[in-house]
Amino acid sequence: MSSAPSRSSQDAVGNSLGIAVDRIIAAIEQVAASNPVVLIDGRSGAGKTSLARALVARWPLRGRVQLVALDSIYPGWDGLDDGVELARELILTPHAKGFVGVWQRWDWTVGEPAEAHAVDPSLPLIVEGSGALTPTTARLADVRVWLESPTASRKERALARDGETYRPHWDRWARQEQRHVTRDDPMSLASLVFPVP
Repeated sequence: MSSAPSRSSQDAVGNSLGIAVDRIIAAIEQVAASNPVVLIDGRSGAGKTSLARALVARWPLRGRVQLVALDSIYPGWDGLDDGVELARELILTPHAKGFVGVWQRWDWTVGEPAEAHAVDPSLPLIVEGSGALTPTTARLADVRVWLESPTASRKERALARDGETYRPHWDRWARQEQRHVTRDDPMSLASLVFPVP
């Protein structure tokens, strides 16, 4: 018996994310701003990255949209909270104030900051990653998304994606996600909540 996800389970996830994109697009259009901010949160393997990429591909406004993945910012395997704080300080707050934000990519191989990236405040912005929705960041976003997915499904997808690199750190990261969920209650901060099988 294969351990690979079945086609029907992949289709179910794809269908759920497709519905989510449709509803997020409608919410973005209702904001009626040229540079809306979308935050996408959920535990590891919930589908945040897939959803963000699908949203970029179908972005409803003219011009380009900027996408920042918190995976590029977290400073290591114990860095969920620090990564979210960096995103708030260096990306979301400057964007809200009309200033250019500058953040550094975290190089997971060498364990230190790498090249810098700029965020244009005149352009729309999507920030996706575990921990993205907090009481502080929620105030800086126009559309706030939470993805809810069962642990077994999430773990299967996450480990299929990142393989043996992630496996030894799954529990360590899950504890940080649980701390975030308990402390920040991101589902209650979301303007849109989507179940993902």
